[in-house]
Amino acid sequence: MRTPAYLEQYQNQYKQNPRQAALAWFRDAKFGMFIHYGLYSLLGRGEWAQQIEKIPVAEYAGLKEKFTAEKFKADDFASLALDSGMKYINLTTRHHDSFCLFNTKTTDFNSVQSPAGRDLVEEMANACAKKKLGFFCYVSYGADWRHPYFHSRDIGSPSARPDYSSPQPEYLYREKADFRHYIDYVHEQIKELLTNYGPIAGIWLDLIVDYYLAPDFYPVEDTYALVRKLQPQCMISFKQGATGTEDFAAPERQGKSLAERLVEMKAAARSVEIARKAWESNKN
Repeated sequence: MRTPAYLEQYQNQYKQNPRQAALAWFRDAKFGMFIHYGLYSLLGRGEWAQQIEKIPVAEYAGLKEKFTAEKFKADDFASLALDSGMKYINLTTRHHDSFCLFNTKTTDFNSVQSPAGRDLVEEMANACAKKKLGFFCYVSYGADWRHPYFHSRDIGSPSARPDYSSPQPEYLYREKADFRHYIDYVHEQIKELLTNYGPIAGIWLDLIVDYYLAPDFYPVEDTYALVRKLQPQCMISFKQGATGTEDFAAPERQGKSLAERLVEMKAAARSVEIARKAWESNKN
């Protein structure tokens, strides 16, 4: 089993236990680059523009025809990271808007089938490999503003869908069983990311609040098992944590449990307890 370039200093440990080698590397790494990039970059108003501004699904999708990625320079990003003392790069392979930066068979809503005609994940993975940087794949798991079978706003987090004033014809979700189409879609994309782009340092999942509010919708254990099976060294992060078995916590803004926030949202006691227990396991 060949040691990934970013783990070459942990080669002996990798031969014994790939996951423990990766954890040791990450503890030492400390500093990395997080790149948010996608159709929203054309608007220049942040990755939440579709949600905040309630841009209709069809209108937002039209941005794909303007996406050239002419300023996306993977080698330059990798060089900047290395020169700055960083040890890894994390790229939004698919954010909440559902636009994919890689060559996926699951949808034509991707960078390869845009005017850019490029697989940006491949470019970034190759650039990181050349510089011996770890490459993380951010994947939106708990929100999708385009997929027809992601659930409605009244089931989980308000972030699940934009609060449109009129029904969007693209949204076909009617019952819980429909959500399985979305899970199959996400799992297939994770398979693609972990099969087609060499060693991946980690899968960085997001949005945790929706999982807390609708835990029965998400087969998190199956998702984690898929990652572990395909690439044993690949770490898993899902914000504060879903099961407490994640490799590290990655909270935003505040390094604490979201239990209090869930209480304020009048979430079920079970949701609050899931959040509390996961954070207790992951916070250190």
